[in-house]
Amino acid sequence: MLPLAIACIPWGILTGALAIQVGFTPIQAQVMSLLVFAGAAQLSGLTMHAAGAGFMPILGSTFVISSRHLLYSLTFRKHVDGMSAPMRWTMAFVLTDEMFAVSEADTRRYGVFCPTYALSSGFTFWFLWGVSTAIGIFAGEHINNLDDLGLDFAIAATFIAMTFTELRRFPVFATMLASGAASVLLKPFLPDSHILLASLLGMAIGYWLHKADASQSEAASQGTEI
Repeated sequence: MLPLAIACIPWGILTGALAIQVGFTPIQAQVMSLLVFAGAAQLSGLTMHAAGAGFMPILGSTFVISSRHLLYSLTFRKHVDGMSAPMRWTMAFVLTDEMFAVSEADTRRYGVFCPTYALSSGFTFWFLWGVSTAIGIFAGEHINNLDDLGLDFAIAATFIAMTFTELRRFPVFATMLASGAASVLLKPFLPDSHILLASLLGMAIGYWLHKADASQSEAASQGTEI
């Protein structure tokens, strides 16, 4: 988890600094990161707050941004079924993109889900996210124009790092290629929705290829048994 967590430090610094710049107190900014613990949702919410948006638009925006966690939780459901409610709630709290990626990789590697591994990786990221936010809060109070340093590139870099090892699987590679190409081609015509449509297209292609690959593997397995 450490490489992904360290890569997110610039992202956390940007989030903490932005919170100060839009009028949050240092305590409010720090508690937001410790309790909300969702970088993309925090940045979106802070930006909309600065623009004077109301509660419901901010809630709707952050819900859409965080909706990918519904897919993560569906995958994790089979792992946590049977655990106590406090354990499931704790697992849900630290279920981030990074925790999901490393935990699922560990599960595939060893063939069994390890709750200790998942929780320790999740809380490692939570701790470093809080530290990086604290750095951003301090920087936001003493350093101007932090957003000009390009710290927001850490967001893209982190997701690229999480996906890179999976590109050896053709459905994942096709998903990335299709969604990336579609976002570029659709942007001139649909500037407000090209990312959403490109994402849906990529997921549909990836799902179809994954199902086809699974069917071929099952057919090959049955043929071998015969």
